[in-house]
Amino acid sequence: MVTAMGGHAERIEQTRNRQAEDRQAAVWACLQGVTDPELDESVTELNFIGKVDVDPENRVLIEFRLPTYWCAANFSFLMADDMRRAVSALGWVKGVSVVLGEHMYADKINAGLASGLSFQETFGAEADGSLDDLRQTFLIKAFQRRQAALLNHLSGVGHSAETIVSLSLMELDYLPIDDEACHDVGCQSGRSTHVGRLPKSLIAPRHAPFL
Repeated sequence: MVTAMGGHAERIEQTRNRQAEDRQAAVWACLQGVTDPELDESVTELNFIGKVDVDPENRVLIEFRLPTYWCAANFSFLMADDMRRAVSALGWVKGVSVVLGEHMYADKINAGLASGLSFQETFGAEADGSLDDLRQTFLIKAFQRRQAALLNHLSGVGHSAETIVSLSLMELDYLPIDDEACHDVGCQSGRSTHVGRLPKSLIAPRHAPFL
């Protein structure tokens, strides 16, 4: 009986450990989609994330730092807010705490994040514009950069300007590109992607010409 009970407890512990690992992996996968707005690179690939922890109540703690102590407050807050939004979308998450370290505005940003305040509410009169406007601006810039990278790649592998201009978005989806080009345009390996994270309202219909 004791052996049976011990085996049952061990299986329960193994299940809990697997669940914890799966949930850690799910959080990291969400963070993979969060980018530095200026560099258009994932915060995970840039090694900004220092710690991810999921407690038994499914509350998530994310600690991150930026490469410079004086990184603009709005960029810093934007990344933290994007992290919180991305991870909060996971159905099992009960709360998300994002903590910025080693930054000139860390105390103020962390206090605002902990209280659920917006950038404007956190910085008051010091805030210059809304994060939504800033986020939209950088989404468009990222789209334009990725589109230029894709055009350069297609031209470089021999597609004429006439061919490129005549492509529809659906046709473009079936054109293979290599891993290096995928990195430049922000797509999964072995698959072409041209829209990046551009808002749907700015994307042409599927039957429309690419340009």
